[in-house]
Amino acid sequence: MEGRVALFTDAGMDVHAAPGHPERPDRREAAASGVRDGAGDRLAEPAVDAATDEELAAIHEPRYLAMLDEAEALGGGWLDPDTYLVPGSMGAARLAAGATVQAARAIAAGEADVAFAAVRPPGHHAASARGTGFCLLNNVAVAVATLRSDGSATRVAIVDWDVHHGDGTQAIFDADPDVIYASTHEAPFYPGTGHPADRGTGTALGTMLNRPLAAGDGDEPFVTTWREELLPAIEAFAPDAVLVSAGYDAHRDDPLAHLTVTERGYGAVAHALGRVSARLGLAGVALTLEGGYDLAAVRGSTAATVRGILEGRSDPG
Repeated sequence: MEGRVALFTDAGMDVHAAPGHPERPDRREAAASGVRDGAGDRLAEPAVDAATDEELAAIHEPRYLAMLDEAEALGGGWLDPDTYLVPGSMGAARLAAGATVQAARAIAAGEADVAFAAVRPPGHHAASARGTGFCLLNNVAVAVATLRSDGSATRVAIVDWDVHHGDGTQAIFDADPDVIYASTHEAPFYPGTGHPADRGTGTALGTMLNRPLAAGDGDEPFVTTWREELLPAIEAFAPDAVLVSAGYDAHRDDPLAHLTVTERGYGAVAHALGRVSARLGLAGVALTLEGGYDLAAVRGSTAATVRGILEGRSDPG
């Protein structure tokens, strides 16, 4: 197994914290430790830069960004029962988006085979003018927009294996024919979106691929859905870049959901994704952390993901 791994993370994200909240600072370090475990001596850890206002404004409405900054300046508060701001939250969120942008750019520049942004707060529930579901800024969407604006990619695939549907990501790209979004998620479950009939709109019809799983489903349906349906559709789309919303709350040990995926399942899907990326001639795969609330499960699953992608890229088939 060969290949280079880049880890983008920063302890500055840990100031975003609320007592007793499951989206807590030690999640970031658990994911970062998993990347280090999976990478071994192939690892680099570049410094992280916050996303710029211009990068954020490509996805998020200026009035929404201004509202978040103003709310933080006034001491913070709750956007909904799950989603909060405290002093420092927007700095953390800008670092999370910036790390995801850097991971995507590292792959585009051929600097790594796997680039993992171990970040928080997560992002895939955030829409252009709404934060919800623990998310303030949509990290993966900002990275997609940046790749496209700097000419690194035209057609982009987003892989989302978080246990929750990425309603914000789908809303942002629902009418965009040059972005394919593929998701497995538990249903019925929060946020109640991601039905198979939701396939995109207008000229983008067919680019939104939602495959709900039922409570109790584990490795077999999870891996089969990705290997036999979603990843072949992504390969046929022929993207210039692949970004992963890498949530690990479908794990059997996660306290907030009801799927029973294991490290072996994540590793198997990652291996298949690595093979697809190699066959497409891509330099690698960029990932950003979404959910996952059992620390040991996050660390083990992240390590399995990194190893799986590297092994798949070395054996594209």
